Amino acid sequence: MSTQASDLLSRARVATRLPAGDLERARRFYAEKLGLAPVDERPGGLLYRCAGVDFVVFRSTGTSPGTFTQMAFEVDDLDAVVAELRRRGVVFEEVDVPGIRTRDGIAEIEGNYPSKGARGERGAWLRDSEGNLLGIGQPVRGSSAPFLR
Repeated sequence: MSTQASDLLSRARVATRLPAGDLERARRFYAEKLGLAPVDERPGGLLYRCAGVDFVVFRSTGTSPGTFTQMAFEVDDLDAVVAELRRRGVVFEEVDVPGIRTRDGIAEIEGNYPSKGARGERGAWLRDSEGNLLGIGQPVRGSSAPFLR
């Protein structure tokens, strides 16, 4: 395999695709609960853009199993985002699996990818109107990570 062919996808942009059984219901959820509006649309699909990264919610006859995080948002202040989304009626998942346990909807996650320059991460999960599992994370920087005390 040539070098050019092997790095073909390493330079590609990645865009998430989330299925929706009811596209209008999904549009309302993303607008009313998450404060997002599509930047473009086509028959059967809504294109959203966050910080220059695209994701699509598309009409599908299939459904997501919702057993894993399908897309995540990285934020600077998880507590503020969670509080505002709760004010809008968003319900956060309680998680209790090896290595991740939420308290009041927020988990302290030890470790992070070294290239991110963080010692850990805080995370919360919610489901959209279509059952897709979405994550919200905040890198924890410095040695004062709550789980390291």
